[in-house]
Amino acid sequence: MFSYTIDEKLPYKVADLSLADFGRKEIEIAEKEMPGLMAIRKKYEGKKPLKGARVMGSLHMTIQTAVLIETLVDLGADVRWCSCNIFSTQDHAAAAIAAAGVPVFAWKGESLEEYWWCTAQALSFPGGKGPNLIVDDGGDATLLIHKGYAAENDAKVLDYTPGSHEESVILDALKQILKDDHGKWHRTVAEWKGVSEETTTGVHRLYQMMERGELLIPAINVNDSVTKSKFDNLYGCRESLADGIKRATDVMIAGKVVVVCGYGDVGKGCARSMRAYGARVIVTEIDPICALQAAMEGFEVKTTEDTLAEGNIYVTTTGNRDIITAEHMAGMKDQTIVCNIGHFDNEIQVDRLNSWEGIQKINIKPQVDKYVYPDGHAIFLLAEGRLVNLGCATGHPSFVMSNSFTNQTLAQIELWEKDLKVDVYRLPKHLDEEVARLHLEQLGVKLTTLSKKQADYIGVKVEGPYKPEHYRY
Repeated sequence: MFSYTIDEKLPYKVADLSLADFGRKEIEIAEKEMPGLMAIRKKYEGKKPLKGARVMGSLHMTIQTAVLIETLVDLGADVRWCSCNIFSTQDHAAAAIAAAGVPVFAWKGESLEEYWWCTAQALSFPGGKGPNLIVDDGGDATLLIHKGYAAENDAKVLDYTPGSHEESVILDALKQILKDDHGKWHRTVAEWKGVSEETTTGVHRLYQMMERGELLIPAINVNDSVTKSKFDNLYGCRESLADGIKRATDVMIAGKVVVVCGYGDVGKGCARSMRAYGARVIVTEIDPICALQAAMEGFEVKTTEDTLAEGNIYVTTTGNRDIITAEHMAGMKDQTIVCNIGHFDNEIQVDRLNSWEGIQKINIKPQVDKYVYPDGHAIFLLAEGRLVNLGCATGHPSFVMSNSFTNQTLAQIELWEKDLKVDVYRLPKHLDEEVARLHLEQLGVKLTTLSKKQADYIGVKVEGPYKPEHYRY
């Protein structure tokens, strides 16, 4: 049985500390491409607005995240970190952060058991304490605390049949921690001031918890900041999707039929990327507005079932479950590539694929698996259904992540400096505009300035904000 024993004195656990020098060199390059975070460091130089804050992060341990971590440390925070995906850690980035003295528990290719141990370990500060603040991506750290807190009130909440292998791992971890340190999660919640959530899936969880009356702390929805969702989700995916597919398969995209499941911001970026490579793109959608947008951009809009005879590459982008079913995959063309860039691997029914009668799984290389069906046709699954851009490549470029992580940093300061009521918040419009403004000079952008008459005419201040809260961009 896997041991989830927590060791508060363990300084780090990474794949290879000797990679630290390589990681540091890449961090220095990334800093030049992340003007937002560097401007935040300069603005608060010597002020330490996060002094005294214990900050835990559950977010992809990449080079870009290393710049975020060191920004939080520079602002005075005591930081511990883990990744939010078993394949997304860049080992040289983790090594560099560990060598800098920040406790980090992450390596590429963790088992699920190791992943949840890393999460619990990162949540465990010396002296039996938990974090004051969390930077979350997908909501796993938030989920573990809430489930643990509920189990300390009534252990029977863990006594149910799990719906997936990962859920069974979570239950095992919580039961063992409950046995080893009953009271851990109540101690954590007592000093927990809030969480800032990075991604769509985690935000959905927060709103659901709030509606059910289960949310224990205030949360800031960073995902729906315009400078996050309209940049990271759209422009980031526009570049990193193709990077992941090509590094994994070396496939020629031109001439292929690519099916993009979902046409939100992530889907829009993916569809435009694949079309730019010369693919014929088909979109699947549930939302009539998004479907109409896709159609008016010139994309075909069909159901997944209607694409099976022609699709060569399938990409899920929704953040929902069961988007591509085992039956879909069984009906796909020979040599079809299937991948996910939404969030969790349950967008694709991976567990059912693995248990499909008569199927043969052949590992081609890390994060590339071939599945051969009894009739001889085969499909390729990338990153085991997890994020293809991080599992098979290095994720989004530094510049666009500077937008997202500047928002995260501002959210952490907001949570630390204010005593917010339990709710899900968004950062105000003027901060959204400020994040964008911090990135303009590097691109050679020069803004036009409103005159006082012009500002008065449209009812805004000369310095902004320029749009109402409901404006959709």
